[in-house]
Amino acid sequence: MSDSCANPLLLGWIQEWLDQARERNSKGVIVYKKAYESMKACPLVFQHPSEAQQLNGLGPKLCDRLTEKLKAYCEENGLPMPEHPQQSSSKRVSEDGPAEAQPAKKPRKAKPYVPTLRSGPYALILALGTLDENSSQGLTKAQLIEKAQPNCDSSFTAPSDPSKFHTAWSSMKTLLQKELVYDFGRPLKKYALTEEGWEVAKRMKKVAPQGTLTFGEQSAPNTTDAASQPNANTTNPNQDIIDDNPSQTNRNIHGGALADDGTITPIVIPPDSFTVQLVLDTREVRSSKDRDYISNELSKKGVSLEVRALELGDAMWVAKFHDPTFLAQYGEEGSEMMLDWIVERKRLDDLIGSMKDGRFHEQKFRLRRSGIKNVIYLIEEFAVSQDPHAAKYPEMVASAIASTQVVNGYFVKRTKNLDDSIRYLSRMTFLLQRMFSPPDPNTNTTTPTNTLTLIPSRQLSSSQSYLSALETLRATTPTATFAVTSPTFSALTSKSDVLTLRDVFLKMLLCVRGVTGEKALEIQRRWQTPQEFLRAFEGLDPKERETMVSDRMQSLVGRKKIARMLSKKIAEVWGEDG
Repeated sequence: MSDSCANPLLLGWIQEWLDQARERNSKGVIVYKKAYESMKACPLVFQHPSEAQQLNGLGPKLCDRLTEKLKAYCEENGLPMPEHPQQSSSKRVSEDGPAEAQPAKKPRKAKPYVPTLRSGPYALILALGTLDENSSQGLTKAQLIEKAQPNCDSSFTAPSDPSKFHTAWSSMKTLLQKELVYDFGRPLKKYALTEEGWEVAKRMKKVAPQGTLTFGEQSAPNTTDAASQPNANTTNPNQDIIDDNPSQTNRNIHGGALADDGTITPIVIPPDSFTVQLVLDTREVRSSKDRDYISNELSKKGVSLEVRALELGDAMWVAKFHDPTFLAQYGEEGSEMMLDWIVERKRLDDLIGSMKDGRFHEQKFRLRRSGIKNVIYLIEEFAVSQDPHAAKYPEMVASAIASTQVVNGYFVKRTKNLDDSIRYLSRMTFLLQRMFSPPDPNTNTTTPTNTLTLIPSRQLSSSQSYLSALETLRATTPTATFAVTSPTFSALTSKSDVLTLRDVFLKMLLCVRGVTGEKALEIQRRWQTPQEFLRAFEGLDPKERETMVSDRMQSLVGRKKIARMLSKKIAEVWGEDG
């Protein structure tokens, strides 16, 4: 407990409840942690716990619990119980003037929140109420909408009025603001009821019409009767699970449940359920005045494509499902999955510019962290002869291409111009469509060239668990393509979202000119946090600081080696006294 806290007694009780919630692995951890941090940071001294309602994370229920604790504490220690602010203010009014002129107002009791029958909040709370109150599970947006829709008169996916943008899902914002629901989890966000939310759910249960969902009976959010699901025939080879331990029988063929030993169980996707589609980044344009040239030319060649902002790369391919709700049966969001191919397009002048400012290494580092197996560098020829330093560029480019191929293991494709690049993207799209196409009944083939398998998002706790899962699964079944949904991939590869301290440290190191992804990783292995790295410079004289990194990492060889000149640059940024 912090000595500087203005309300140490209240903070101590919140800490006690937080510790209890952690011991029970209860969802209350998030609620109490938020309240604890707000109370700890508050500089105001509260005379009564009810005054704490002005803080973020402390609602009426939590303040009532604090009031009960304070009453017990005062009785135990023979202290007077502080008066409630409303009672003390009404007393002052009656003392200052005649009773008949200033009659004491009866305190207005706050009406307990009950959402309107068959409204968005009503349906969402009913759906979340199907979880076990004492579990730490939650429902994804897709799972929640599926359970909530039968109890709501408005749609959760389409606006009731074409001129409006809001759907019934917009009411989730209200429930979050009222602290009846909280969200958690990455890369796929999940929702669950807070303690106050459960109170509302129980009140609703008392007045709910017969036939609505029953609370607390469904302990797992994705356990569904297989007979009611599409493609539920477990003898169908398209529904087989890739499993290196067939003796285990506790796996859910539809939900891809996590096995007892903690391994991830992917789900084979039927080849006739999707088509391969090219996705272009919105920044991929011919010029600012001709933004649609690339997409128009690809369309003329019969390429199915979509243009949207991409978190990573300039072009990639996805498996677009014929049925937009196909992934919902597995508790996933969206209507498409990533494929294992991504393109980073570089015009020659852009490639040289990115090598100068460090973007080239940062992009390769992010591609490596994406888990995509087939990375293609598409390099377009472009005249740079007018540049005064053009003479040294061929050697510089040749070195960068060799490094990309040999060190990173990426495929480099050089094209003559933009039209040549468009032809290459077209050929790649048709090739992938053939690879993942359903078996041809007129031939002897019984399976597609490549098998697409889904890694369930709820089994991934971080980008690191995703990369570890890919490594294990690819080693087990090298002929299959293991992938996640597009929303999950975007969350895993976002520049700003889901960054660990390690990711932030690596990005900081890459800002020093000359520090490549390989060198940054080696520095991070030696000093695991920014604080540890800064402390390493402390106590050293300026000369020792300049050579600290190169001296302590002199056992490294090849491209990982830190030269003295680079060590000095790093010291200038990190070793200066603040």
